[in-house]
Amino acid sequence: MSTRTAPTDPDADPDADPSVDDGALSRRLVGWVLTVTGLIGGLAAFVLMVEKVALLRDPDYTPTCSINPILSCGSVMTTSQAEAFGFPNPLIGVAAFPVVVTTGVAVLAGLRLPRWWWLGLQAGAVFGVGFVHWLFFQSVYRIGALCPYCMVVWVAMIVLFCYTTLYTLDRGHLRVPARWRGAVDAAARVHTAIPVAWLLILTALIGEAFWSYWRTLL
Repeated sequence: MSTRTAPTDPDADPDADPSVDDGALSRRLVGWVLTVTGLIGGLAAFVLMVEKVALLRDPDYTPTCSINPILSCGSVMTTSQAEAFGFPNPLIGVAAFPVVVTTGVAVLAGLRLPRWWWLGLQAGAVFGVGFVHWLFFQSVYRIGALCPYCMVVWVAMIVLFCYTTLYTLDRGHLRVPARWRGAVDAAARVHTAIPVAWLLILTALIGEAFWSYWRTLL
């Protein structure tokens, strides 16, 4: 059970006050999650950018992640959805994931980041998780192909979003009514189950959408 105490000043930043207990979700755990997901997502985004450049240079180039008709980066990279904002989507990850890694390392080093930083990270996580679900829908139900490197980014982004949100709620950076406090504490205590369940649902949707192909492999 959490023994967290609240700051006497309602506008105080809980992460900036060393007298505030750690809460249901430890800083160290969140620091590691941010560092690892940032590194994995950033590496996948970088590789995607390299593959995209190679494809732009040579339209006949076959990306290394084009494995079969369904797991095919090439089929995804050549669509308009791959440049949703007028430039290759991986550039967003190449720019954003280093910020996540920096935040994770800072937390592991014991740096108390201000509330505005966590709210900024939360806003980025909301945008990121929304964007990857748009890409998920486009890939599964419109393009009809999956990019393995993209899916690595999806997983990293979902885990990142879950832990960032749980942490900002648990630490009070995102304020919630007192009557919701119990639900936040309960969610923080079962933090692993949330991204696992989320990813299992997406896996089931992928399995159902491409079942006619998967069953030919059985």
